[in-house]
Amino acid sequence: MNILTLPGDGIGPEITKQAVKIIKALSPNFNIDEAPIGGAGYDADGDPLPQTTLQKAKDADAILMGSVGDWKYDQLPRELRPERGLLRIRSELNLFANLRPAMLFDQLVDASSLKPNIVSGLDILIVRELTGDIYFGQPRGIHNLKNGEREGINTMRYSESEIRRIGNIAFQLAQLRNKKLCSVDKANVLETTELWREVMVDLSANYPDVSLSHMYVDNAAMQLVRAPKQFDVMVTGNIFGDILSDEASMLTGSIGMLPSASLDINNKGLYEPSHGSAPDIAGQDIANPIATILSAAMMYKYTFKQPNEAIRIEEAVEKTLQQGYRTADIMDDNSTKIGCEEMGDRILGNL
Repeated sequence: MNILTLPGDGIGPEITKQAVKIIKALSPNFNIDEAPIGGAGYDADGDPLPQTTLQKAKDADAILMGSVGDWKYDQLPRELRPERGLLRIRSELNLFANLRPAMLFDQLVDASSLKPNIVSGLDILIVRELTGDIYFGQPRGIHNLKNGEREGINTMRYSESEIRRIGNIAFQLAQLRNKKLCSVDKANVLETTELWREVMVDLSANYPDVSLSHMYVDNAAMQLVRAPKQFDVMVTGNIFGDILSDEASMLTGSIGMLPSASLDINNKGLYEPSHGSAPDIAGQDIANPIATILSAAMMYKYTFKQPNEAIRIEEAVEKTLQQGYRTADIMDDNSTKIGCEEMGDRILGNL
């Protein structure tokens, strides 16, 4: 297998390094290459997604990414900013299905922002459509009006085939779990999501064993903090999924715990933590690498079809937490504080 790593910016290189340790231990025969993306891509080639990086990504069996973004690039033209590299690689590789599990380890119940009885045993999977919606819709941009004002335009749009494609993925994943699927939309206001709901209802006839429900996005945001365990699999569009998955991350104690997978129709994937590049703590050995390590576990599960290896990684993470080791973001009074490098080493030792 050929894996391309894209360490990226900020804490990206630090956390990616820890996940690579795990992969090398589990699969010493895998080929692992590296390429720049984001700000690192701009520094190397004047482009947040250099052509050589894109070609390597197309040739790889799977991609492991750190994170992109740094304040020092904020003054660049929008098309050259680090985040554009991430959006482009998702589009170029047609990575339309973003899977974001929000699972709370028992050892971190007290680190959650909610009461233990509300979040204990939490295990949600958010399925987010990733290559459509308002992030990619045209027309878009900032325009000058005749009266001298400027106007910003973004377009929310989905085709029926795009909705059907992500819906099938969500229903199939629900079949493998507790057979409950909640589709999140804003069908009372937005025609785009009115169509979304119609397609989801139509698809449900093909999955009679899955119970389909619907929820408006504002209510879903409230329910995630009121009674999150009512959800099993949630499916939604790009912008709603972006917001809800970050909200769900705080239920698990820290966004530093949340992995993600972005898959194409053949389960080739880009795997990355759900958090950002945190340039304010870069290079200080205090970042939490667990989300990236768990992203590597998702790589084994979805792309390599090696679920036992995924379980081994997850169990090594859980054992490390049981032993009381914590990075700063999940620290409590009864734990031992360690850095990013040592967390990777401890998990590797337990593996």
